[in-house]
Amino acid sequence: MELFEIIWVLLAAAMPIGELRVAIPMAIITYDFTWFQAAIFGVMGNLIPVFFMPWFLHKIGPVLLKLPQPIPIILEWRVRSIKNRGNDRISKLGRLALIPFVAIPLPFTGAWTGILAAWIFDIHPKKAIPMLTIGVIISGIVVTTLMYLGISLKVFFGDSN
Repeated sequence: MELFEIIWVLLAAAMPIGELRVAIPMAIITYDFTWFQAAIFGVMGNLIPVFFMPWFLHKIGPVLLKLPQPIPIILEWRVRSIKNRGNDRISKLGRLALIPFVAIPLPFTGAWTGILAAWIFDIHPKKAIPMLTIGVIISGIVVTTLMYLGISLKVFFGDSN
């Protein structure tokens, strides 16, 4: 495990598309990390935006909607889709709804979507960041488990390549 490999895994996990669903498999398959190393560096990388983006959006979010096109159109589309999908959960569970929003490793879920959801539903960063962190940790466990299970099944069924 070399420094540039760690940096690539951290960057992949911090990116808004892919996040842990890309970083952990990349670490295990491409860079030959152990499952534990992949999980740790993947979660660490995915937490990078969790610690600063809620504060950024809290302060700068309204300004983003006034920027030249296409930024407001894209942002408003994401806002509408998150509101449609999460409105019932957020109204019932409040900030706790951010945990499954982030923890379930499906397309258009994850830390970045959770950050945006916290901003949309006006959940203050002090309250949102702990929930987002819990969601990222759960997602890291789920992705690592599924990845490890997939490798184990591949070896079990005789394809050791």
